[in-house]
Amino acid sequence: MSERPALVAGLGCRRECSLEELLSLLDNTLAEHGSSTAELTALASSDHKADEPGLQQLAAQLNLPIQFLPAEVLTGYHERLSQTSAIAQRVTGSPSVAEASALALVEQLSDRPARLWITKRKSANATLAVARSDP
Repeated sequence: MSERPALVAGLGCRRECSLEELLSLLDNTLAEHGSSTAELTALASSDHKADEPGLQQLAAQLNLPIQFLPAEVLTGYHERLSQTSAIAQRVTGSPSVAEASALALVEQLSDRPARLWITKRKSANATLAVARSDP
């Protein structure tokens, strides 16, 4: 029997982004891909977002761990991103929050290579990407 692949949602957001907006972006994006939050292993973001109430509330509501990763880790994924953001680079020190944090945490959790399953999606105040480990 094969082990379930790690599936991590990486999230970025503007200050004070609401739980409702984050949850809507996550639910709608996963539904478009035939998935749901029940399949997620964890949530990830930049350590610059560790004090964001919306992200903390999202993790609590979904009963999922959330890990906040430093820019030094996230920048190592630059070559594997579908796109980069000058704003993310300026604010967090990494050219990506959602995609890079999802990739990084999948690899930490599974000790296997990660790939982007859902590339960066945006709402008015949030970004989302989902990465998975290969089984």
